[in-house]
Amino acid sequence: MTPGGSSEADARPARAPNARRIDLHLHSTASDGVLSPTELVAAAESSGVDVIALTDHDSIGGIAEARSAGATAGVRIVAGVELSAHDDEREVHVLGLHVERLETLGVRLADLAQARHERAREIVERLNAVGVRIEFEEVIALAGACALGRPHVARTLVAHGWAHDHRDAFDRYLLPGRPGYVAKRRLPVRDATAILHEAGGLAVLAHPSADDSLERLTAFARDGLDGLEVVHPSLGAEDRLRLRAAADHLGLVKSGGSDWHGLKDAGRRIGVEDVPAAWLDAQEARVSVWRPHAQVA
Repeated sequence: MTPGGSSEADARPARAPNARRIDLHLHSTASDGVLSPTELVAAAESSGVDVIALTDHDSIGGIAEARSAGATAGVRIVAGVELSAHDDEREVHVLGLHVERLETLGVRLADLAQARHERAREIVERLNAVGVRIEFEEVIALAGACALGRPHVARTLVAHGWAHDHRDAFDRYLLPGRPGYVAKRRLPVRDATAILHEAGGLAVLAHPSADDSLERLTAFARDGLDGLEVVHPSLGAEDRLRLRAAADHLGLVKSGGSDWHGLKDAGRRIGVEDVPAAWLDAQEARVSVWRPHAQVA
């Protein structure tokens, strides 16, 4: 199966009557999705999906709205987030699921957002110093609700004719050794996991790649990782089998979802992945072990 392909989806068995339909990886306008949390819940309802996790990038700003809409629509909302972390030089995304202490997580996310804001401002200042005149306020406006970063600087450079396209902007100004390069403050996977545990949630590795060997996954598990996303439109059949086996071997919970942003990519419709209810039950059981008196989000 190719990333986002439908051949495997077409071969999946029909769901049992009254089975819950679950999608534990979705995005809204609180980060880089195209639908508001309310619209996303309505889309899930119309797709016949009963349980969704709102996992916006570095943001929990849509959770309250989604919960309100979910209560009306009869769609259960799992409070979540998708954190950008690093394993050495490689960027890794970690999903937080069943987050309970949203205020605690909000403080941590605000710290990360401030670091991104300061980095972007320094990039613009360095570019201005070599005669590349762009305004920081325009970069912020382009980012909107998304996590502020170099892509928004690149778009501003293109908009003002300083670069031909996104790639050219990075090559000329934003890569290491270029006049606008500022190193990113990196969040190690173990720290991302700790942040999610502090907020009462589970830490699940999002859309693992072929680089995520059993050795690397074992290291993540030792650092506190709770689970693996083993079904995702980017994963082929062999990867899914490998990741399921790894999760079983390491005692990690399984998860999955569409990673839906509202784009019309093949295979990225809400509820496209078959996420068994037993996986959700196992997640709840795991989080209840060390959060016994909390209500699962």
